[in-house]
Amino acid sequence: MLTPALLLNAYANGIFPMAEHQDDSDVFWVDPRQRGVFPLNSFHTSRSLARAIRRDDYSVDVNRDFAGVVAACADRETTWINHELVGLYDALHAIGSAHSLEVRDLSGALIGGVFGLTIGGAFFGESMFSRRVNGSKIALAYLVDRLRQAGFVLFDTQFTTPHLISLGAAEISRAQYHAQLTQAIDISADFTGPDSAQSQDVLQRIAQTS
Repeated sequence: MLTPALLLNAYANGIFPMAEHQDDSDVFWVDPRQRGVFPLNSFHTSRSLARAIRRDDYSVDVNRDFAGVVAACADRETTWINHELVGLYDALHAIGSAHSLEVRDLSGALIGGVFGLTIGGAFFGESMFSRRVNGSKIALAYLVDRLRQAGFVLFDTQFTTPHLISLGAAEISRAQYHAQLTQAIDISADFTGPDSAQSQDVLQRIAQTS
């Protein structure tokens, strides 16, 4: 039986769980030969994304609706997030080991978000969603900025996609990943520590490091 403690131990050792589909009760463990990571000093901001961030027609929150973000990430035709994993992520959120970053429009509706787990200075990005153009990209920009400000040194995306690569994600070998992970989990970082960021501050800090 999977428990929150077992899940955290697995992540600390470089493996993570997935299910074949939402209604599958079985979970399998994954340790990719090539690991997706997001170097925290190389987030790529296109002109259109920068304009969307400057528009300020949204708000960004942390941990306001963790369950809602997980549900939105799983609300697709095919998903690896089964019911058991949803319960485990909720349990990890309750003990402060899983977090969400949410983007809302001015009416308060969720338009984008991302959730993941934290151990030391490592953030394990699990999934993200978008209900409006640039919704998930805005979430990632604010997430990367928060991770940098909070002292994180590793942003694990597990796999890469063309979407993530366009924003700065990269693949490293399993050995490289495990070496970075070993160092990261011994670092103290606090996801909830930084104050809410302003759009201009986020863009300025990203520009200084990208």
